[in-house]
Amino acid sequence: MTYFKTFWTLLFIVKGYFAMEPIILIHGGAGDISDSRVKGKFDGVKIAVVAGHKILEQGGSALDAVEAAVVSMENDENFNAGYGSVLNLRGEVAMEASIMRGEDLNVGAVTLVKDFSHPISIAHKVLTDSPHSFLGGEGAKLFALEKAGVGTVGAVAIDKHGHIAVATSTGGMNGKAVGRIGDTPLIGSGTYADDNVGGVSTTGHGESILKYCLAHSIIKLMENGTDAATATREAVTGMTDRLKNTAGAITLSKSGDVGIFFSSKRMSWAYIKSNKIYYGIEHNQILEEDYISK
Repeated sequence: MTYFKTFWTLLFIVKGYFAMEPIILIHGGAGDISDSRVKGKFDGVKIAVVAGHKILEQGGSALDAVEAAVVSMENDENFNAGYGSVLNLRGEVAMEASIMRGEDLNVGAVTLVKDFSHPISIAHKVLTDSPHSFLGGEGAKLFALEKAGVGTVGAVAIDKHGHIAVATSTGGMNGKAVGRIGDTPLIGSGTYADDNVGGVSTTGHGESILKYCLAHSIIKLMENGTDAATATREAVTGMTDRLKNTAGAITLSKSGDVGIFFSSKRMSWAYIKSNKIYYGIEHNQILEEDYISK
């Protein structure tokens, strides 16, 4: 009896020792962000990253953490998602979102969503409660009424079990054509997660991102041995060189390494790691604050 008790005690200690440090990394969109909007972006990404990290601290899943972070930004008029979404040529909101779980490569995506505050939550319900992966327009609305009840922003997280999830949400391009669909809901372009490699959320010129399959391009570089930071920089730069439009991406590797890069003028971002909040919006800018768990 003593032997077995000692064995399970040691197993518990070993599992705890090798538990992953939870990390969440978010972006609040890339583009020509004016000086007057910088403070709002900073405030918003710090609030959102804390909202997601609290779930990870409590032992919650990466999937729930990225949803919480994105919901926070969907509530904030400083971001082009949810409440702050831009309008199409008809003066309507038409939102898009996607979410992916790296453990089993399961996904949920929605497009042309109207009349709901949190398209990311509808996408999450598509992942968990629908036999389909991608719903749009009237179909997404009917599903939301039945199941969900409710610049591009994104979040990537890894939980203590080493599971990775990614969520991305947007109001789309300002003045876009009615019915236009961008990169955000397209798995491999706006969002990708794989526990065996890492996770990526992108932002920027949607048509270029979807043509380049930017998120998956970063994942493939990492799969072939490139570190997260280099893979993110090389893929974003490669897309911009080839298609002459700008983008940004945030990346976490399966071991928790961070990659952040953008070819646009600015991109707001933040992450929490080792009791620090790191954030920035300019090229080569890394600001930090102590993070005190509450």
